[in-house]
Amino acid sequence: MSKLILFNKPYGVICQFSPHEKYATLKDYIGVPGVYPAGRLDTDSEGLLLLTDDGRLQAKIADPKFKSEKTYWAQVEGVPDEGRLDCLRRGVDLGGFVTRPAKVSVMAAAETAHLWPRVPPIRVRKSVPDFWLEIRICEGKNRQVRRMTAKAGYPCLRLVRVAVGGISLFDEQLEPGSWRYGRLP
Repeated sequence: MSKLILFNKPYGVICQFSPHEKYATLKDYIGVPGVYPAGRLDTDSEGLLLLTDDGRLQAKIADPKFKSEKTYWAQVEGVPDEGRLDCLRRGVDLGGFVTRPAKVSVMAAAETAHLWPRVPPIRVRKSVPDFWLEIRICEGKNRQVRRMTAKAGYPCLRLVRVAVGGISLFDEQLEPGSWRYGRLP
């Protein structure tokens, strides 16, 4: 039977098991041999990372052709503007590719109230407002969500993946740096 690990990746952890001179790695948190990330989160991003020892399952989770939806909460600089948000919803030209349309909604402050504080904290500029977006995509190119929000005029301050497919970080009650075995719904 294949293993599936649900991990709440903290900020500053690189998605590899081999040692890194500057960053903590998955090996610092997960001592299970033979598992590999099904998709990645960049070092500056946090949240749900799935790992498995099954190549087919890894492809089913990570490959865009299987349309496994990933849900992100992005704290961005600026003020919500429907025109710019529609740009994200239609798809964004990022130079080398155009993203698929995304599901994008502005979040109320209360929705993110239970989110853990980031260590270290984000930079806050009193003269620049910020807000949270929920972004759902079915692909995952390198730094895609950050690049999308920047292209729409919303620099990303914090990015947390909260769900992959039917697995939610909050349903699983995983604190940053913790993991457990799971299964796909």
